Amino acid sequence: MTQYNFYSGMILTIEDVLLDSRDTLGCNKLFTIEDNDNNIITFLVTPSTYFIDDTTANEGDYITGFYDANAPVPLIYPPRFRALIMAVNMGDVNVKVDYFNRNLISTDGMLRLNIAPTTALVLQNGQAFYQNPANHTLIVLYGPTTRSIPAITTPYRIIVLCEQM
Repeated sequence: MTQYNFYSGMILTIEDVLLDSRDTLGCNKLFTIEDNDNNIITFLVTPSTYFIDDTTANEGDYITGFYDANAPVPLIYPPRFRALIMAVNMGDVNVKVDYFNRNLISTDGMLRLNIAPTTALVLQNGQAFYQNPANHTLIVLYGPTTRSIPAITTPYRIIVLCEQM
């Protein structure tokens, strides 16, 4: 199971990159990101990177990139991570990507979901998801939370990731 970590900041540059000699120029991108503490990292964005709401990212946009915390990374500066999921300019909407157990509590124990009739449940391709989202990896888009541990929220939307085992 993928363990997701994230990094947020402003996109400084977007460059085309060739991963190997068989690549087509323009298919893979390198996003250079700077956070509020002036730390810089790069995200490798491939055609398989999922952009929430199919949003196009541009230089100057605020972005949150999610990557596999257990994936190997090259020992270079700035650090380079392969982006799996990107959230562009989400404003006041919080995004969490994690596995949620049968009680809808995230793996890190920091967020519990309270699903309402108004919560949209969809797959990555936009199709409706009619089953219980428990015991799945989810992309959760939410607003206010309680000040408890775990924080409790009623999500606006849940995107269910049907990962291959």
